[in-house]
Amino acid sequence: MLGGTFDPVHFGHLRSAVEVREQLQLDELRLIPSARPPHRELPGASASQRLAMVQLAAGEGSGLQVDDCELRRERPSYTVDTLESLRAELGSDAALFMVLGWDAFCGLPNWHRWDELLRLAHIVVLQRPDYDLDVPEVLKDLLAARSVDDPARLAQASHGYILCLSQTPLAISATHIRGLIASGASPRFLLPDAVLDYIETEGLYRP
Repeated sequence: MLGGTFDPVHFGHLRSAVEVREQLQLDELRLIPSARPPHRELPGASASQRLAMVQLAAGEGSGLQVDDCELRRERPSYTVDTLESLRAELGSDAALFMVLGWDAFCGLPNWHRWDELLRLAHIVVLQRPDYDLDVPEVLKDLLAARSVDDPARLAQASHGYILCLSQTPLAISATHIRGLIASGASPRFLLPDAVLDYIETEGLYRP
């Protein structure tokens, strides 16, 4: 699973998802838009609009699925709840992977029930261009205890390990895209044309 606000979804998200799916030879990779992110300001687009953009971006034949499980909840989107629901759906033996950017990983100690995540899934950390963020001491200890270098080892267990993956460096952010749109500049080629067309039709991110 690769979760996020996707406000809006862009090629950085999509390329990361495709590369993780291929490198780990996953049966599927689910893009999961969050409904009410508890750790950040409210998204500029509604939950239904962000879901529509992710569905347009995933398209046909990408090998990516869109899961709206968090949008169907009547409470804030906690990742641990999502992992618990996926674990219940897939069973205890399935290898489950939670994909995070390096900046999100560094903020894990602030997450709800964060110390239970590895009980439910493996954590795949993407080495994004901002990988030089300081790592909290508690995460340094966790990396020392749980990190593996060989992706094949993750498939041998259903949960419990951390893998850091390098990826194509695409320094694209949703914040930058929203800023471009708000200033009247074009964000074309930073996100799929179908998503940009939707943004323009809905009048999103305008002042």
